[in-house]
This record gives sequence, C-alpha cells and structure tokens, in this order.
Amino acid sequence: MAQRRGLFARGVSRLATAELLSKEKARRLCPRPTKSPSEVRDGSRHRTTFLGVPNGKGCSKLNATVLQTEQLHMTRALYCVIHVVCVAALFSATLSAATAEPKRVLLINSYGREFAPWNEYAKEIRSQLQDEWEGPLDIYELSLTTALFGKGERDFASYLHALFSDREPDIILTTGAPAADFVVQFRQNLFPGTPVVLAAVNQQLVPYSALSANDAVAPVDIDLIGAIENILQVLPDTNNIAVVMGNSRHEQNFVEQMRTALQPLANRVTFTWFNELSFNEMMQQAAKLPPHSAIFWLALIVDAAGASHQEFDAMTLLRAVANAPIFSFVDAYLGKGIVGGPLISVRDVGQAASHAAVRILDGGTPGDVRTSPIVLGTPKFDWRELQRWNISESRLPPGSKVLFRPPTAWDQYRWQIILIATAFLLQSALIAGLGFEHRRRRNAEILARRSMGELANMNRVATAGELSASIAHEMKQPLAAMVTNVRAGLRWLGAAEPNLEETRVALQNVVKDGNRAAEVIDSVRAMFKKEQTERTPLNLNDLIRSVLYLLRDELQPQHIILRTNLDPQLPPVQGHRGELQQVILNLVRNAADAMKDITYRPRVLTIKSETQPPNDVLISIADSGSGIDPKDIDHIFDAFFTTKSNGMGMGLSICKSIIDDHGGRLWASPNLKHGSVFNVSLPIDKAASQSGKIFELVLIKRKQRGHAVLYIPRPCA
Repeated sequence: MAQRRGLFARGVSRLATAELLSKEKARRLCPRPTKSPSEVRDGSRHRTTFLGVPNGKGCSKLNATVLQTEQLHMTRALYCVIHVVCVAALFSATLSAATAEPKRVLLINSYGREFAPWNEYAKEIRSQLQDEWEGPLDIYELSLTTALFGKGERDFASYLHALFSDREPDIILTTGAPAADFVVQFRQNLFPGTPVVLAAVNQQLVPYSALSANDAVAPVDIDLIGAIENILQVLPDTNNIAVVMGNSRHEQNFVEQMRTALQPLANRVTFTWFNELSFNEMMQQAAKLPPHSAIFWLALIVDAAGASHQEFDAMTLLRAVANAPIFSFVDAYLGKGIVGGPLISVRDVGQAASHAAVRILDGGTPGDVRTSPIVLGTPKFDWRELQRWNISESRLPPGSKVLFRPPTAWDQYRWQIILIATAFLLQSALIAGLGFEHRRRRNAEILARRSMGELANMNRVATAGELSASIAHEMKQPLAAMVTNVRAGLRWLGAAEPNLEETRVALQNVVKDGNRAAEVIDSVRAMFKKEQTERTPLNLNDLIRSVLYLLRDELQPQHIILRTNLDPQLPPVQGHRGELQQVILNLVRNAADAMKDITYRPRVLTIKSETQPPNDVLISIADSGSGIDPKDIDHIFDAFFTTKSNGMGMGLSICKSIIDDHGGRLWASPNLKHGSVFNVSLPIDKAASQSGKIFELVLIKRKQRGHAVLYIPRPCA
C-alpha cells in the first residue's frame, strides 16, 4: 500500500510538471498581445488586430493567433480535468487506508512470556513491528506453555482455531524452536494459507524439509566453538566448564546437538553437564567447582526435578553461590550475571524478524524473503564481572566493548572540570604575571634608588665645583691668619730680648687657625663623600649655619637679605650629615635662584626651625621670588622636571628621596605675600633628646680684617 501511494504521488507530480511545461510552451508559441485602442470585442471571444504590422511579419496572421489561443484553452481545460481526477483518487486512497481493517499478527512464544531469552526476542519483535508498519496493526501474543511439559499441544491448536474462527491472522511469527515446531506440525489444521516467519531458531534446528513456499525463516547461528574459545582466551588456565541446561524435551535435543558440536574441544577442556540435576543440585555443584573452572549458561527452562524457572531469577541465584565466572551466548543475559563475550544480539534478531514480516504484509512472497542468520556479534563484557573475577581487560578480544563501567569524574563532570581547570590556569597565569611584575618593579626600584644615589653624588660633586671659589676663600682666611701669627711670633723671637709670652699667644692662634681650616675641610668633605656612613644624632641648626657659611660669598653679591629664626631648644634628629647638608644647600640655592630676577622689591630669604608636634622637627626655607605656578606644584619633585632654562630637573627629586629615606617629608607651598616656602619635616631622635649630652654649641667669635662672624659647630667632650 505504501508503494502504491508513492507511485500515485509521483504520477501527480509528473502531471503537474507537464502542465507547467505546456503553459510555458504556449507562452512562447503565442505571446500575449498588448492591448491597444484598436481592440475589437466580439461577444465573449477576444480578437486583436495589431495596427501597423503587415500580414506575414511578427505574429503575422490573425487566424493562426486565434487558433493557437483556442488550443491553449483546450489544453488548460484538459489539465483541470486531470487534476480533479487525481485529487479524487488520492482522497479515495487515503479514505480507504484510514478505514482499512488492521493487520492481525499472531506472535507465539516458546514456553511463556516470562522465560528468557525468548521473552526478550518477543519484546523486540513487537517493538520493531510497531515502528516499521505504517498502518494499523493488531498483535496477538500467546505462549506455548505446553512445551514445558511435552503434552497438550493439540489442545492448544484447537484453542487457536477457535480463537481465530471468524478471521484468520494475516501472519504468524514464532520465537524459539518449540513454537516453530508447533506451527509447522499443526499449520495444516489451523491456518494453511497464512504466511509464517520462524524467528530466533537455531539454524541447526530449523525443519527446512517441512517448510513450504509460504514460510520464511529469521534464524540464529550459535557458534558454540567460538563461545568456548572466548572463555579460553579470557581465562587461559580454564580446564573445566560446567554447562547449565534444562531437561525439557527440546532442551534435551539441544544438549545432544551441543555435545556433538563441542567434541573437537574434548582434548583441551572437560565439560560437566548440569542438565540431569535439579536447580538446588546445580547450585551445590557450582559452589564447589574445582579451580580453573567456568560456567557456560545455555538455557534453564525446566530442571531435572520438573521445576520451571522464569526470567533471570535462576541465574541471579546461581551467580550468588558460584565460585567461577558465568558466560553465555545471548546478550539478554549481559548485565544479569554473565561476564560476556561474543553474543547473539536480541535487537538484531528482532529487526530481522520484523523486516521479514513487513515485507510479507506489504505483499511479498514468504518464500522469496531471505534472511541471513544472526551470528555472534562484537564481544561485549560486563565491567563489574571483570572486576569481580579479577579479569584484566588486556585479555579481552580486540574491539571488545566493556559495558556497565561506572562513570568517572571526567565523564560526569567534564564541563565543570574544564571550567575549574580553566579558571585555575587563568588564576595561576594571573598570579605568575603579578609575581613577575612585582619582581620587575622591585628590581626597577632598586635600580632607580641606585641611580638616584649616583645622581645625588653627581649633584654633590657639581655643587662642590660651584662652591670651590667659596671654599678656597674660606681656606684662605685661616691660612692668612696662620701666616700672620707665625710672622709675629718670629718677630718676637728675633727681638734682642725674645718675648716668649707673645710668641706663645701667636703660636696658640696658629693652632686655632689650623683647627679652623681642618674643620672647614672636614665639613665640606663630609658633605660630598659618596660612601655610606652610619647615621648619627644631628642638630639641624648647626647644619643650617654651616650651609649658610658656605654660601655666604654666593648670597652677598645677589643683595639677599638673610633672616634666620632658629629654635635654640631644637631637639636632635637621626641622619646622615652630608645628605641633609646637601638638601638644605639645594633648597637655599633654589630660593636664591628664584629671586635673581626680582628688582622692584627686597630679596628676602627666611630660614626657620621649630618643633612640630608631636614628634617632628620642621625646617622652613621661604623666598620672596615669583613663586611656583599652581599647575607645576604637583610635578616639581618629579625627576627631570625643571622650570629653569639651564636646569637638569634632578635637584628637588634627589632632595625628596633623601628626606623620604630619613623618614621625613618635603613639600612646597605658597608664601604669604610673595614667593614660595619649602618645608622639611624630620622625626625627632627621642633617645638622643632624652640623654641631653649629644651636642652643645660652642660659639667662637673671631673678627679679623673686617670679616663676618663664623659659627662652627663642635662636638662636646
């Protein structure tokens, strides 16, 4: 029926295609004329006269045009009739298919619906039939329970005859050898004209001589030698195989066939047959099998005691007590207790039987339906049984499938693991990057500090060069005084009566002037030496005075008014004398440079020292210059930033680094009226302040040749 519907649909499609082609051809043969004012309407028929076109050219003749138009109308009418007929036929076929009676399928199981593996075959056949057959289907499933006892089959045949007395089934399917033998034996009395498909029958047990052209077979080929070879490959030390088989009439026939088939392996392994034992005796024997044994499960329908065993209950009980692994030949038992191996596929058997039945129901001849036997398939194994019997997967045949393996964490949480691993890698990369960046910055800071120290020393050397004239002048004064005193002493000694007292005074003055020169040299040397020295308690007032003394000759020519307001009770600070001296010197010189262009008001330099609560000493250096541009106030301490035309931009940066290294602060702010104020804040040395015996100021006043007063700090004894 499906084929007829397909042919009908293809016919309709071809007719529709032919109509379209005819329409296109008609358009090419006689194009539709363009309407003009000279059209003449004559009743229901159109007649068109083309003005300005002589006969014989273009669409030359009016009669030919009218004739072609009439033929086109007739062709369209014909196709309309064909369309109506096709639609009516399609509707009739659909209606007949919808109202057709369902196909009746009689499915006969061997033994019963709960006996494995035949019940599994029947389930698969029923499922495949319902999927493949498109029309309605009635499946009647019956079980040949008489095969359990070997009698009553004629009564069962009478029952079937009465059941289908009003209408015979359209097809009969059987599963297993008992059902196949029953149908072949009684079909002439039951349904002689009904086609039969014998499914799931061992090929060696099919009664081919009794079959007719109305019969088809979907057999299985149980390779017993291959199944035993699998056991010997997986368990090479096996020397004894216990065969589980029932004792019904059909099972006895299969045992005899199996004994014959396994005869070639008699010299390699010993077979123990359980078919003549009750199930309890089978379990007792299975519990005490000798070492290197295995169990091969064929089928257990009825044991020697006459007890029947349904589904997989018997295998579950036997597995619980057996001391050897269990094997079989059909995958229905996989997952129920067998180790595995090459197995007959229940799905393949169901598909083969269903395909054969559908072909027959669709009109095929049963005798022409050929189905290849279903053989042992790809080896399949139960991972749980492999673990139980300590069987290595390396012993399995190539291409084996291991089922029932518990999913690993990767299988269950693959995407979660990937996300976590990705996040971890990203985080690790970020941490590594941050660590590298931190190390790089630390090295850069060390290099910067080292470079800053070099620059500071270069700045001190440059400052020393600039102050060389002042230093020479300061050294010239004590040297000249020493020469004068020595000459005076020589004169006193060269007198007629040497004046020893005056000579002693002159020599004492020489000593004092020499010490004075040494102190000047030490002060300058301490300021400009490069090597690191230990920090000591310092009095900032002394540093300020020493710096002002060095810059005296530089400040005086610039007409700078110097005002100092130094706190006499200023506590000491802990620091490096030369570095702090350099800071004060740079700040004083910057203040002087800031006022060099001021001509309309006094140039005033104010230096103040005081204690800043709670624990700091504050030095303020203010000038009356033009001040600092507000947009530059945040950058004046940056390296290489300068507002001088000939500046390097390193002086204030070096000063700030020195003060920061001493734990203090250096900042700038506008002065009250004019100029700016640079403030230095340093922490008080509390230990030295409490001792009270660090420094004392000794004021040495000496006037010579109109020179200014020199203040020199000297440590106390």
